[in-house]
Amino acid sequence: MWPQDPSRKEVLRFAVSCRILTLMLQALFNAIIPDHHAEAFSPPRLAPSGFVDQLVDGLLGGLSRWDAEHFLFIAEHGYLYEHNFAFFPGFPLALMVGTELLRPLRGLLSLHSCLLISVASLNFLFFMLAAVALHDLGCLVLHCPRQAFYAALLFCLSPANVFLAAGYSEALFALLTFSAMGQLERGRVWTSGLLFAIATGVRSNGLVSVGFLMHSQCQGFFSSLTMLNPLRQLFKLMASLFLSVFTLGLPFALFQYYAYTQFCLPGSARPIPEPLVQLAVDKGYRIAEGNEPPWCFWDVPLIYSYIQDVYWNVGFLKYYELRQVPNFLLAAPVAILVVCATWTYVTTHPWLCLTLGLQRSKNNKTLEKPDLGFLSPKVFVYLVHAAVLLLFGGLCMHVQVLTRFLGSSTPIVYWFPAHLLQDQEPLLRSLKTVPWKPLAEDSPPGQKVPRNPIMGLLYRWKTCSPVTRYILGYFLTYWLLGLLLHCNFLPWT
Repeated sequence: MWPQDPSRKEVLRFAVSCRILTLMLQALFNAIIPDHHAEAFSPPRLAPSGFVDQLVDGLLGGLSRWDAEHFLFIAEHGYLYEHNFAFFPGFPLALMVGTELLRPLRGLLSLHSCLLISVASLNFLFFMLAAVALHDLGCLVLHCPRQAFYAALLFCLSPANVFLAAGYSEALFALLTFSAMGQLERGRVWTSGLLFAIATGVRSNGLVSVGFLMHSQCQGFFSSLTMLNPLRQLFKLMASLFLSVFTLGLPFALFQYYAYTQFCLPGSARPIPEPLVQLAVDKGYRIAEGNEPPWCFWDVPLIYSYIQDVYWNVGFLKYYELRQVPNFLLAAPVAILVVCATWTYVTTHPWLCLTLGLQRSKNNKTLEKPDLGFLSPKVFVYLVHAAVLLLFGGLCMHVQVLTRFLGSSTPIVYWFPAHLLQDQEPLLRSLKTVPWKPLAEDSPPGQKVPRNPIMGLLYRWKTCSPVTRYILGYFLTYWLLGLLLHCNFLPWT
């Protein structure tokens, strides 16, 4: 059982500690720093708030900033405004389930307060399970328990930390995605496909994960060509590819159809409370009642594409303006990290990359002793996934979201830094025992290094290599700045 594995237990312990510290710091920053008056979605509270509600808001209000207000609003009222459909229903549904569990407290708390408690508790759980899922995935793919251990610990200090804690869908998406990847590595294709499909119902970039299923099926096809009927295997491959695309695309398609029924079919509008109607009038939000929106008349009526273009100005190179330079600088560290990871891997395995990971090497001797860790041949498909997300995000999205976009979607953001730490940090290279044991020979007199090697490096910061300082400095700086800025409606990634 996994709790008996010391490395998993240490990952879980560190995840719990980081999440508790995150909640404490966001409450502190929210209390001592005045909120910035940002032009953000801020719906009125329909129910009066009592003393306990004010206490909950004081402790957890920092988790409901920026896009979190959309998720909370959808969980409380449903999809009333057109721009709400930019946010997929998976996470609001999870919040509704969590709120139902708090029904006995409804006499004491408002629905909004129950939703805040659900955000804090559910993302706490999702984050811990995602860290364990990433650790298990690393062990399966990297075949290097030490690197898998380091990567899972780095995930606990993710630069996207605040978004993994706040009322965003990142923590749930990371859990589903890492778990789906792990199931696929174990050969459980149906379970993996189901988890990937659920992830697509949480975030739209889950659609890209179909590449994992397709690559796995192509590998099976090429490995069976010499033994079985090629035509039969080709037909089976085509059927599997179609089923994969259909399964992962179904949640997206159903969500688009639901939007179509709300805005484009007569008689489907729901009653809306007067304060929310007035908010729509004041802010110019489109509701279902009234004229049909232009996307209803498209050949393929996709509300998601329309919203991203009209409300958020998302499109190819639309964000490339001089005034957006600070946002490009914010996204630069994670972009550089993925680019360096891609370059390192491609220059190490050029033939593997040229054959799309379907043929490992021209030299059979290489196959007998494949590289371990980040340079393992099995990492190829994960690297392509990360590169595709970076390319799309850098060209077609608001680039400052790349930190959370990549930090919750791809393990490469954690595997490559773990590889660099193991490869270039002397303190870790001198560790000859299992990673959770203290490095006694390097301990100061009368003191012991923490069992957590990342904490051990922080403890001996002055003696760490420059690479270690850059990596941990980046992770910790974004970890802390995200809490400080985001929880007070200040611009962040």
